[in-house]
Amino acid sequence: MNAPTTTPSMNALNNPLLSFGRGIAQYDQVKPEQIAPAIEYLLNTCEQAVTAAVSSSTPATWHDLVEPLEDATEQLGRSWGVVSHLNAVADTPELRAAYGAMLPKVTAFFASLGQNLELYKRYKELRASPEFSSLSPEQQKVIDNSLRDFRLGGAELPDDQKPRFAQIQDEQATLAKAFSDHVLDATDSFVHVVSKYEDLAGLPEDVIAAAADTAKQKGLEGWAFTLHFPSYYPVQQYAQNRDLRRLLYEAYVTRASELAPQYSKGSMDWDNTQNMIEQLRLRDEEAHMLGFQNYAALSLAPKMARDVAEVDTFLTDFAKRAKSFAQKDWDELQAFARTLGLTDGIEPWDTAFVSERLKQERYSFSENELKQYFPLPKVLDGLFKVIQTLFSVTIKPASLPVWHPSVQSFAINNLNQQTIAYFYLDPYARSGKRGGAWMDDARGRRLLPNGEVQAPVAYLVCNFAAPVEQNGQLRQPTITHDDVITLFHESGHGLHHLLTQVGALGVSGINGVEWDAVELPSQFMENFCWEWEVLQQMTAHIDTGKPLPRDLYDKMLAAKNFQNGLTTMRQLVFSLTDWRLHSQFDAKGAKGQAVLDLARQINNQYHVIPQASISRWPNTFSHIFAGGYAAGYYSYKWAEVLSADVYSAFEEAAKLKGSVLDAETGIRYRREILEVGGSRPASESFAAFRGRPPQIDALLRHGGLVTAN
Repeated sequence: MNAPTTTPSMNALNNPLLSFGRGIAQYDQVKPEQIAPAIEYLLNTCEQAVTAAVSSSTPATWHDLVEPLEDATEQLGRSWGVVSHLNAVADTPELRAAYGAMLPKVTAFFASLGQNLELYKRYKELRASPEFSSLSPEQQKVIDNSLRDFRLGGAELPDDQKPRFAQIQDEQATLAKAFSDHVLDATDSFVHVVSKYEDLAGLPEDVIAAAADTAKQKGLEGWAFTLHFPSYYPVQQYAQNRDLRRLLYEAYVTRASELAPQYSKGSMDWDNTQNMIEQLRLRDEEAHMLGFQNYAALSLAPKMARDVAEVDTFLTDFAKRAKSFAQKDWDELQAFARTLGLTDGIEPWDTAFVSERLKQERYSFSENELKQYFPLPKVLDGLFKVIQTLFSVTIKPASLPVWHPSVQSFAINNLNQQTIAYFYLDPYARSGKRGGAWMDDARGRRLLPNGEVQAPVAYLVCNFAAPVEQNGQLRQPTITHDDVITLFHESGHGLHHLLTQVGALGVSGINGVEWDAVELPSQFMENFCWEWEVLQQMTAHIDTGKPLPRDLYDKMLAAKNFQNGLTTMRQLVFSLTDWRLHSQFDAKGAKGQAVLDLARQINNQYHVIPQASISRWPNTFSHIFAGGYAAGYYSYKWAEVLSADVYSAFEEAAKLKGSVLDAETGIRYRREILEVGGSRPASESFAAFRGRPPQIDALLRHGGLVTAN
């Protein structure tokens, strides 16, 4: 597969953001001072393409109208995507400044594109022309989606309202960037040093070694703990020192809030309280300008769900079903806490610790014991075997340019050993890298005018604990089973993007997929992390090399839904908070802690665990304030219904053929869901695979949220 070549004039600029060569960015060569010249050049190219597109001399055809504009905007999107990606995984003050300087200009261009009434008219001409019926279904879907996006982008607004609409987009982008920067800075700034070894009682050896390594890197004596998840959470799970658990908990839940100065210096400027209100006001104003009652209604225009009430009912009904299971989990946790001497009740910094101890007692194993069987290289081998078995591809190491020495790259080949896609894996947490895990589109699959195919490229980003030096040697990293699930989850997103067979960029891979269905392939892949035949192939004890013992697997499986009522309720509180903020919240009249107050109200109404008074968790809710999930967090649960039902087809195949890794079912799943991307409605893709509409039964069964008869 060949990538599009760049023009001589672009190469003459000798800028890695313009000279992609075979289409792969030279990440290791990008410098902050190169960002503005490259993006300015591409913005100018795009403006010229728009001028040509709206000219009356340009025929309203796919070849003359759509393809040239797609060429220009894709190049801008890919180059800006490189900058955005580096800003997320290799943040420096210089890069952040360069990114921030160009963000308003890029935002303004795409906002103006969506508002361009003349361009909108040209697309409507194409839609009404005789040529439309001769276009492929995927090309027709691109046109229809574009017309919808023009309407949502403000193209039909009166001219006197368009400047304000564009300003709203710019302000939202700036606020989202600031929100993300504040969370990253608040997380990176905190470090707590433990000087006495006895204060580390209960912590696993690898966690202690990592803390010693962190202290060494920072020039400190003792053991240093940060708020990056691989450092923070094991303290909550295992540390017998209750004061240490409390200190880190309070620092973690007050990040980017008005309380943060108690725990880290100089963070007052990182308070996201007003940022959230400002974003909600802008979203509400945008929705009303476009004729929607609220932003939640606007967000549903390109989604599966039909209206605001349907989503609210879905979430509240789910919460009612799960609440009794959550209450049972909480009662068990409280009773067990008393046996540990916590007679005054469970404080928030005790919850993970008590839960881990209860799991160990009930199932006779610990998460740390299980973790020793999951060295990351072995897990990757197992993941690749699942993908190769189900989808008839092979995965080989590649030698692509990277942005950090720990980043790996891979090629996906078909059975003829032709490369059909590439992907990067950035596995480890580090300073300057945004927390969490995500998959992103580096380049989409596209059928080029010359008949060649542009191979897709994806980023898979995680934040696992990095290798540490121990006894003079670099110890191979092991990851938790939750980390394994995360890796499979992001790979599911990746496969959706990488295995597409669609040639129209706008609906290729994850592009054009309804937001509340986009989690289907990711959550589907999680199921394989619980299968014995899969775990046998991807486990090897870090010291002995032996695979996971069957008895430990049986315990792990028995514990699969341990405390899942509480876990489910936590996710539903997140989803309901997001949904009510965008459907019922009075953004205009909001002041102070109004966002927190709504979150607390929802927690009190639906959850069984009171929200800690000190908690400011919305201030770091990056999914909805910096990550594109605004009025969309419900999609995790929505898509979970779809993914569980899809996976039940593999369970049915296993009953007949003895293996859940059934290639025939895998190829059918690849053909009906992965390959079609966004070229048809997700409901049609689901029905094509399952032969019927989705049912919730499999999800409730998988999650243990059904009462035994």
